[in-house]
Amino acid sequence: MTEAELFTLKRRAELDIENALVIAQEVITEIKLRGDDGVVEYAMKFDYPDATVESLKVTAEEFEKAEREIDPELKKAIELAYKNILEVHQRQMPEEMHFAEISDGVFAGEKVTPIASAGLYVPRGKGAFPSVMLMLAVPTQVTKVPHVIVCTPPDKQGRVEPASLVAAKMAGVENIYKLGGIQAIASMALGTKTIPKVDKITGPCNVYGSAAKRLLYGLVDVGLPAGPSESIILADETTDPRIAALDLLVEAEHGPESAALLVTHSESLAKAAAQYAMDYMQTLPAWRKEFCEKGLSSYGGIVLTESLEESLDFINYYAPEHLEVLINDPISVLGKIKNAGEILLGPYTPIPTANYCIGVNAILPTGGFARSYSAVSVFDFLKRTGIAYLTKQGFDSLKGATELLAQYEGFPAHAMSIRERNHLLK
Repeated sequence: MTEAELFTLKRRAELDIENALVIAQEVITEIKLRGDDGVVEYAMKFDYPDATVESLKVTAEEFEKAEREIDPELKKAIELAYKNILEVHQRQMPEEMHFAEISDGVFAGEKVTPIASAGLYVPRGKGAFPSVMLMLAVPTQVTKVPHVIVCTPPDKQGRVEPASLVAAKMAGVENIYKLGGIQAIASMALGTKTIPKVDKITGPCNVYGSAAKRLLYGLVDVGLPAGPSESIILADETTDPRIAALDLLVEAEHGPESAALLVTHSESLAKAAAQYAMDYMQTLPAWRKEFCEKGLSSYGGIVLTESLEESLDFINYYAPEHLEVLINDPISVLGKIKNAGEILLGPYTPIPTANYCIGVNAILPTGGFARSYSAVSVFDFLKRTGIAYLTKQGFDSLKGATELLAQYEGFPAHAMSIRERNHLLK
């Protein structure tokens, strides 16, 4: 590839965000000026035509109906996923407080508290995502965030998908609003009479939701950049091309904005996997097949390298959301992978198992932000506050250096605060 082609591949659908920013700014401005009236206007336009202020919030009756409607086997699957996700995130929890004497009379540490409120965005599109509901809501449950709301798009009749409601209730979330896209993100960031303003918003969005987050950054914590889905399947000459082809389609079927790549230095593997991918694609429903075809011809496809080392270099350059390692000895390259939202090792750990049931969080940084962001975790909903205490002995041990540094940096009041204490606290 040329440098320009490589850059385009690296940018994914983020290349299209400029147009979305214009639309997002319009919606944000209207909601800021008109509150609930603006929200309902865009809900009618983009979510469901019969939206009203009164119908925005999911009712207790709708939760009860969802419990009755859901297939018992599906509920068992959600319960299994919930159990594993809960276990993983409980193990992430840090000490509530640590405080220690780090030198004579000098005590320092931290206390950890949950943020006051969080807004979770659960997408829908043509599918349904109770798994995303769990991945976002369980960390807020574990960290005991006092106020949690969810925005999720309904169907055209204004109904939220029942499995997502069951998952939400399982994870302790009861305040759910029937909103999608820009209007959902803007409502949670700005607050209206009906929808409370939150301190943090997180959850995967399409390019329009990502544009809204970008514009609202600074007004609210918009969490990790989680846009259109993306993956890399790393393969070598020992990889079964059928498995590589199957897993290439996993991200491709998310939609035309998704990026699914097979990266390998084996030309024979690449050719075989390409043919199998075409064959498997024919078995998909027409609309998912179309998603795969569009995605694999725009932001996705097969990248052929000169060596395994070059494949690893490309992975670290690209920084994928999902990385599946299907080479002969996946553990051997683990230390060389620096930039990936998650690393799934071996043929028995396909992306779908991590998306749903393993328990590791599947809400991951996209668009190359795996270089500096991590998966959603309990730490997204916790804040750390430094705490310190000095005895007289501790103060005396630090006062000289503190006053000298204050004077050096040009802060005379800082220095005076230290100096005068020598007399005032005698």
